[in-house]
Amino acid sequence: MAEQSIEPNPRSPQPLLHSIAIADLRPTQMTVGMREVERKRAEWKKLAPTKTGTFLGRHMIPVVRGPKNRYYVIDHHHLGRALHDEGVEQVLISPVADLRALDKEEFWRFMDNRGWMHPFDTDGERQTRTELPKSIAELADDPYRSLAGELRFAGGYAKDATPFSEFLWADALRRRVDAKIAKADPESALTQALQFAKSPEASYLPGWCGPHARS
Repeated sequence: MAEQSIEPNPRSPQPLLHSIAIADLRPTQMTVGMREVERKRAEWKKLAPTKTGTFLGRHMIPVVRGPKNRYYVIDHHHLGRALHDEGVEQVLISPVADLRALDKEEFWRFMDNRGWMHPFDTDGERQTRTELPKSIAELADDPYRSLAGELRFAGGYAKDATPFSEFLWADALRRRVDAKIAKADPESALTQALQFAKSPEASYLPGWCGPHARS
């Protein structure tokens, strides 16, 4: 596994930084919204070459270290895919937990119980953990995850700490926005999504900021 440590200046309070090959990162979800990936690619392309290192330092990929010394991504899958597609080979990681002592089954049970995995396919159906892609490059496109991301940026709901909150919105939208519209007409899909997001029907979802009924 291609990993290297970058030793900081001993006079600096900055922590030890670890870089790793994007190809060695293991996803803990099956899909991304490719329109969101494309947006992140566009942001990367706008960066001056002298700013890319600073950007990567501010956007470290959170990982869990698992069996066989593999690194499992638990957030920022879209950024990882965008950087991969832009030809970036190394990223900085932020280790969240070291679970190398666990066997494979115990590891995945722990990950599931902590909400650190989301093995749902492009139809929103849960699959076995063996169906998870082995690399960032294998993440599939879910247009409803793109729609959920666009909905948040449009003010449809607030960013929330709930694990995989965007996927919860994506799954709700999957049942309310026609698939053909979600794939081929993003503008109309967003209009429908906003109508739903501002309704009491969406109040159970994380980050909901629709109108509250007066008591």
